[in-house]
Amino acid sequence: MVPNLVFGIPTHGFFVAVGVAVAAIVFVLECRRRGALGEESLVAVTGALVGGAIGMRLSGIAETLDPLESWMFGARSVLGGLFGAYAGVLIAKRIIGYTQRTGDLFAPAVALGMAVGRIGCHLTEAPGRPTELPWGVHAPATVPSCPGCVSGVAMHPSFLYEIAFQLAAFAALVWARGRVSAPGELFTLYVSAYAVFRFLVEFTRANDTVWLNLTRPQWFLLPGLVLVVIRLTAGYRRGHYDVVLRRKVAA
Repeated sequence: MVPNLVFGIPTHGFFVAVGVAVAAIVFVLECRRRGALGEESLVAVTGALVGGAIGMRLSGIAETLDPLESWMFGARSVLGGLFGAYAGVLIAKRIIGYTQRTGDLFAPAVALGMAVGRIGCHLTEAPGRPTELPWGVHAPATVPSCPGCVSGVAMHPSFLYEIAFQLAAFAALVWARGRVSAPGELFTLYVSAYAVFRFLVEFTRANDTVWLNLTRPQWFLLPGLVLVVIRLTAGYRRGHYDVVLRRKVAA
């Protein structure tokens, strides 16, 4: 049985809170490592927290006919939260006139925080689409909006896939942070990798398809994938990833 509460807190909310705390700790440690810990960086992370919370709520309005109900009880979209957090950072930096890039400080923090937060999703939400693979999981029939849970079929552990991706991304970012020197490129690599992963993992998620057998998150991501290709191509041509790719630079 999936626990409804952890220390008196709803399971999903508990792991989201722990994930935010973990991300905040990693962010502060990364700021200290780079010598960037100050009032400006703290304002930026505050903007991320506020923007992320608002983004998660607003993202659910498109999925319900009742905006008030969505604001109060739903809208736990990670994509909406990430978009809101990014917008929140930009707005906070604009308010205080801070022009330094902060994305590289956030990238490892977001990856590890997401890994922790997704534990709550795995414990409380529909795992994924039915599968015959040996690692398919069974979830309690009490999981909401999950026909597969009621019928007892094995399903993709889609949230475990994401936890594994985020942990691998965190390790890769820690390894690459000393090798990617151009400001903002570490964040670009993480966002690009996550966009591609999230589009692909949607084929195993339990989300409803809306058109051409694609889900709403996939349609949301499609324009971003085009921008990802353009952005990574530009960074590659400028040699920003030469050390990571062990690419020889022409003399």
